[in-house]
Amino acid sequence: MTALPPLTAAEARVDAEEARRARALRVDKVARWVLPVLVFLILIGLWDRIVVWNRIPHYILPGPGLVVETLIKDWAILFSALLVTLQITLMALAVAVIGGVGLAILFNQSRFAEMSFYPYAVILQVTPVVSIAPLIFIYVENRTAGLLLCAWIVAFFPILANTTLGLNSTDHNLRDLFRIYGASRWQRLRYLQLPSALPYFLGGLRIAGGLSLIGAIVAEYVAGTAGIGSGLAFRILEAGYRLNIPRMFAALLLIAVCGVVIFAGLSFLSHMLLRKWHDSAIRRES
Repeated sequence: MTALPPLTAAEARVDAEEARRARALRVDKVARWVLPVLVFLILIGLWDRIVVWNRIPHYILPGPGLVVETLIKDWAILFSALLVTLQITLMALAVAVIGGVGLAILFNQSRFAEMSFYPYAVILQVTPVVSIAPLIFIYVENRTAGLLLCAWIVAFFPILANTTLGLNSTDHNLRDLFRIYGASRWQRLRYLQLPSALPYFLGGLRIAGGLSLIGAIVAEYVAGTAGIGSGLAFRILEAGYRLNIPRMFAALLLIAVCGVVIFAGLSFLSHMLLRKWHDSAIRRES
């Protein structure tokens, strides 16, 4: 066997740089998961020690162990409430997607429609849902429909705004190319504008996912109706009235976990749809 020629100085530097990048990628991949878990464990430990050292009563600030114990003990009550809140959240998100995308396409196809209705969408978005919700529950007799409407008001605007921006941000050179080849308006919309607007829409969808949960919780606070169909917000109010603070924390923990799961699921969906072609989802080497 013939011996390989020795590496030149330039080749050695290139190999060293590639090795450094590979190590940096491995460290980044591990740190992305380890650091948040480490911070979480530190915060939980500090929370527990503060409660123990200051002998804080559980009706003022329960320890993390008591919160987990209460979550397990009251799981039947909290899980049924979680299902109600999730139902309203997912329904509101679905209606927000349909309404937001539909209005965005209408605004893109008709400049007069955008000028006529977009300001009212902005007004509806900047008006606090807490101030609108009591009126909604006065005029809407069905409680589920009222909750859904409140959550939809909060969730639909990010989808509308982002999708409208995406449809209007299509490369003008590609639009001119489609016109040169005689493409119709709907062909341009289907084959050019909608694919170009997909990253914008998915960005708005991730925001709307969390906002739909917030809207459902706020609507439940305003509705304040007891019974089997009560969501997590009412359970928090009920626990507060009874000074059952561990149950309040357990319900808040479920809400936080639910929000994280929704955001993670929508982020995964966005990555799967964009990972092969869009720069925002392509993992770049550092």
